[in-house]
Amino acid sequence: MTMTPPSIPYVALGQQASEVKKELMDAFEAVLDSGQYILGPEVAAFEREFAGYCQAKYAVGMSNGTSALILALLGLGLNEGDEVITVSDSFLATVSSIALAGGRPVLVDTRPDRNIDPGLIEAAITPRTKGIIPVHLTGRPARMVEILEIAERHNLFVLEDAAQAVGARLNGRRVGSWGDAACFSLHPLKNLHAFGDGGMMTTDDQSLFEYMIKARNHGLQSRNQCDFWSFNCRLDEVQAAMLRVQLRHLDRWTEERRRLAFRYNKLLRPYVDVPDEGPDEYCVYQTYVVQAERRDDLQRYLNDNGVQAAVHYPIPIHLQPAAQSLGYSVNDFPVTMRAAARILSLPLHPGMSHAQQDRVVEVIADFYKRNPKA
Repeated sequence: MTMTPPSIPYVALGQQASEVKKELMDAFEAVLDSGQYILGPEVAAFEREFAGYCQAKYAVGMSNGTSALILALLGLGLNEGDEVITVSDSFLATVSSIALAGGRPVLVDTRPDRNIDPGLIEAAITPRTKGIIPVHLTGRPARMVEILEIAERHNLFVLEDAAQAVGARLNGRRVGSWGDAACFSLHPLKNLHAFGDGGMMTTDDQSLFEYMIKARNHGLQSRNQCDFWSFNCRLDEVQAAMLRVQLRHLDRWTEERRRLAFRYNKLLRPYVDVPDEGPDEYCVYQTYVVQAERRDDLQRYLNDNGVQAAVHYPIPIHLQPAAQSLGYSVNDFPVTMRAAARILSLPLHPGMSHAQQDRVVEVIADFYKRNPKA
């Protein structure tokens, strides 16, 4: 009788939560019993702890990472029609946030590591350029030293899109502490995640911090005084309490991700291009992304054999229907386009066993044995 191949899930959130379930339930019950569910002591405590973790002075809890980006752009002084330089190889919120804040996204290509190429930034600067948004994609830090040097020469702000990179470091310094501000997503697929949606902004700028505290809460200075029109983008108290639990375990989970990633690198190198990190980088592997020949066929073969694999992201932002007005074509960003045709995200999560990893590698090896690379 033929055995059904074991199912290797792309993520296993329930398994990870089970490790700290008692702590999570205690935190939930404490908030429930307190009767204080909006902007209470848990949010304030999480903000302090998160800021310290990111080596930043301030942190502001938000309803999600996209709202954090939009309000941070407004707080950094983005005006209607101002240009912000970023990349097409990211989740669409990186670019949509610029547009929703009234700016115009200006896109440049990436390096082979899929982060913004600093060597292309200055050529994209015009008199209307206001800032740069580097994305720490897949949990790998962008080249912040070079980016900040360019920004200083041209008097531009730098807003880190750190949605995928909590805990990542460059030269020993954590993302979230490099730019004028940084925004994080706490979506369930992120390494530090809420049990629903959530986001954070970090900064060393007290005036920006004070703006964001009001901007996330209708622009209210106090319950009865509104200083400016704004949105409701608050982080819930119960989410903050459970995030505080997760934060205490984040470094341990990150180290487990890194061990699994390095093991993958060793086992998969004969078959696909693996995501090596530089000597000055500490990557957190929010996604473990290889680049593979005949990617679509390989993804189908993995899925057909019980291994859940995904693509982040198959259609670059500049080719999305929503981005047509930006005027880019399929030929504008060759590094981005080559990656889009080859990237494949493999299962990697805390609690993943070596046996599960071995099965993933076995299926990939079998695919290329049956379909030899040219």
